[in-house]
Amino acid sequence: MPRKSSGNAWQWSRTAETRRVMLAAAREVFCEQGFAEASIAEVVRRAESSVGSLYHHFGGKTELFLALWEDHQTAHEHAAAAAVAKARAGGEEDPLDLFIVGARAFLDGSWQRRDLSRLFMDGDAPPGFELMRRTRGREWVRQNAVLLGKGTSSVDRLTVAVLTSIIGEAGREIATSSSKREANRITDAAIVLIRRINPLDV
Repeated sequence: MPRKSSGNAWQWSRTAETRRVMLAAAREVFCEQGFAEASIAEVVRRAESSVGSLYHHFGGKTELFLALWEDHQTAHEHAAAAAVAKARAGGEEDPLDLFIVGARAFLDGSWQRRDLSRLFMDGDAPPGFELMRRTRGREWVRQNAVLLGKGTSSVDRLTVAVLTSIIGEAGREIATSSSKREANRITDAAIVLIRRINPLDV
């Protein structure tokens, strides 16, 4: 039995590594060429793998693009959640300040992964992607409402949607910034706007 468990762990590790390498190659190709122009052959060449292996792990070019997007979104969510949890552990209880901590983490990720941020906002994507993005956006608004302690009234929904839009637009501007200094200025400007709206007073 121990051998079988060890073998399963090795197989899982190898599968995870193959997936990681393919996603890294796909990131390069999609960011350089866009979705429409990117080819499976080029992704496979850079990953030093095979077409069969790529289709086994992802199913095709569309699924590869969506997996890259999901990983990007998950990284955003994990960074924001970790930042908020750390702030709470440090004694922060104010919902707006916690919201801003999460926003800063999101915007920092927009700079760190600016190539992906640009890729996913330029409109060159597979069919159905825009619907997925809108659905994820609505979930983001819902999560922000919970963090801010807002209800389900029309005013509450509008307020949280506006705040979420500020973060999203700031992330797009950061993705096209020429320097970290400029990105930081955009982040600071977004935080000023959020504090001016102050959803806790609405």
